Amino acid sequence: MEKYKIINDPIYGFIKIESQIIYDLMNHKYFQRLRRISQLGLSYLVYPGAQHTRFQHALGSLHLMDKAIQQLTNKGHEITSKEQEALRISILLHDIGHGPFSHALENILVNEINHEKITLMFMKQLNVEFDGKLSLAIEIFKNTYKKKFLYQLVSSQLDMDRLDYLKRDSFYTGVTDGNIGTERIINMLNVANGNLVIEEKGIYSIEKFILARRLMYWQVYLHKTVISSENMLIKLIKRAKILLENKVEIFTTSNLKYFLSEDFAKDLKKNQIKVIEKFAELDDYDIYFCLKKWQYSSDKILSILSSNLLNRNINKIIIENEKIEQNRIIDIKNKVAKDFRLNDIEIDFLVIDNQVTNHVYDEEKSNINILMKNNEVLDLAKASDHFNIKALNNKTKKYFISYPKLIDEN
Repeated sequence: MEKYKIINDPIYGFIKIESQIIYDLMNHKYFQRLRRISQLGLSYLVYPGAQHTRFQHALGSLHLMDKAIQQLTNKGHEITSKEQEALRISILLHDIGHGPFSHALENILVNEINHEKITLMFMKQLNVEFDGKLSLAIEIFKNTYKKKFLYQLVSSQLDMDRLDYLKRDSFYTGVTDGNIGTERIINMLNVANGNLVIEEKGIYSIEKFILARRLMYWQVYLHKTVISSENMLIKLIKRAKILLENKVEIFTTSNLKYFLSEDFAKDLKKNQIKVIEKFAELDDYDIYFCLKKWQYSSDKILSILSSNLLNRNINKIIIENEKIEQNRIIDIKNKVAKDFRLNDIEIDFLVIDNQVTNHVYDEEKSNINILMKNNEVLDLAKASDHFNIKALNNKTKKYFISYPKLIDEN
């Protein structure tokens, strides 16, 4: 580039863009779409400041990747210029496959295809447009490249994605418990036996990082009002799908209608570019526009859920550690059905019972390795003397039921 570009970020200050391909990818319509994809779904209903987007998060992750590359090369680990560029591309595009409201509608609009798979489709299409310049980035993203630690910088318990979203989500929600020391953690990064590790002197920063994730999950990502509102949105989309399947005329944007009613799985096999192009035009605004129309729908469920979400009339939610008794669920359903005059099919869209899980640290699936002073590599759970870290290796499961406020509760 003749002159590098500077972006002013509220978290890190000035972020430099010094690569032409990074600049060009940022300006591509696929990436610009991330400006219209919320980072935290409906969390703004609880934390009004949580209005940030996947676009901001991707730039923050890119900035941290630059810092990590510099730190590891300074410690004598070879990362060639091509590998550095590929790492930057991979982390920049790592969330490009997210649909409207990010995780809130994962696997709902596009069944059985998660955002990682859609991201890979986008990357492959961009690779065609950019004459194969993303090939190495795709290898790293798929974890098929020979240097495993490069993949771990993009996707692991210590990747740049996690480091940015915790700090960024903490900043925009105002939940200070998630404000981690990213600079300290990155300074402690190293490589041992081909894997990304943390030097022993950084263990307390990692302990804080793990505990911060736990606190952010229960205070933000799995906040009871967030759980309730996002499940309302899921039920709303499922209702719209059923209506379209039954040939009921409802308003939709053309792109949303395609994913609500068409068999895109077949289209993927026949014409992947067509599906990708349609998905690239789908964002939060499609959903909001439909909500504004659906609140006046003749379909009672569509109308109630849309109006309640738009006006923050969120379902009451009860969360418990044990499964909620079936008799209690039936009793609530009967009361809601009576108040809202619903039939047996309709009631399941307003009374929602489900479960949520939180597994902050998974030692078996993707662990954090600590490089001890004697060069021994230990898992964090074994290296740490903090009892909470060992406890966080266990999966936490909670059960909930949510429903509209009843007449006798007003």
